[in-house]
Amino acid sequence: MSVAFVPDWLRGKAEVNQETIQRLLEENDQLIRCIVEYQNKGRAHECVQYQHVLHRNLIYLATIADASPTSISKAME
Repeated sequence: MSVAFVPDWLRGKAEVNQETIQRLLEENDQLIRCIVEYQNKGRAHECVQYQHVLHRNLIYLATIADASPTSISKAME
């Protein structure tokens, strides 16, 4: 299950660190590979399910990035 799927009562309490972000990026890589594999096999229903998880992960990562503009400006230097 995706690390982005957490119960409402836990949301906002998880520590966002480099390890969490790395796990999400690795999960996204695997999701993309699965999506491509299922597309090649013509299994659209499975693709949609994985695309939803990928979308949620990407939104979560974008939210983290938007919430920490100082780390982004440091990375751009």
